[in-house]
Amino acid sequence: MHVVTLTSDWNKDDFYTGAIKGSILSSCENVQIVTLSNRVRLFSVSEAAFIVRNSYHHFPSGTIHIIAVGAETEPGSRLLAARIDGHYFLAADNGILGLLGDPESTQIFWINRKEDEEAESFAALKYFSRAACRIINGEEPGALGDRATDSRKQVPMRATLENNSIMGSVIYIDSYGNAITNISRELFRRVGGKKGFTIYVQSKHYTITHLNRYYSETMPGDLLALFNSIGLLEIAIRNGSASELLNLNTDSTVRVEFK
Repeated sequence: MHVVTLTSDWNKDDFYTGAIKGSILSSCENVQIVTLSNRVRLFSVSEAAFIVRNSYHHFPSGTIHIIAVGAETEPGSRLLAARIDGHYFLAADNGILGLLGDPESTQIFWINRKEDEEAESFAALKYFSRAACRIINGEEPGALGDRATDSRKQVPMRATLENNSIMGSVIYIDSYGNAITNISRELFRRVGGKKGFTIYVQSKHYTITHLNRYYSETMPGDLLALFNSIGLLEIAIRNGSASELLNLNTDSTVRVEFK
């Protein structure tokens, strides 16, 4: 069975979701469609990339991932098909593919559109579903169009080093209001070693001086920090929403100072 995932900024009850799923199921046989998320913040390429980047490698090799965020067609806009790590990705030329992995190891191709076709505001339905079925039927992304040598590039926001500290940012807010940062466990250990530390959240008013292994190690309502399942530093409040109570959002600053 072939697997297709769908990530979008559509409301879960919008007709777009049903339309593209129905189009694929009507055109291809033996297909399972899985929704990764249809609650991405409107036009948020970085949020969509975070969800797909931390999900796709759990799917079987050969899975097709449709990323329908920022895919509206307009004069000069282009759509892409790519193969990364044995998976296929269909997305707009908005830089999102660079946020999924190493661009140097990515095969990227344009999805050709006939010049005589009328403008289409629902690109995912017309072009992505068609491209997905062609891949399911055995075609490689290179059959969909020419190699994309000048596609847009973005790279993930990195934490920076400053003297004896790490300057990081919140890059994702999860369902519980936990704030996930771009500070990795590897960077934390490499810079800090076994030194003591203080984590400053937003300002010096909120501080954390130790890491939890589990949320349950603190009392309900307490502020905590831990490295989560994807190896990133996470700021949380047990049984509460750190993003709401501390007014955190993507791009909020988190600083780690080592003694």
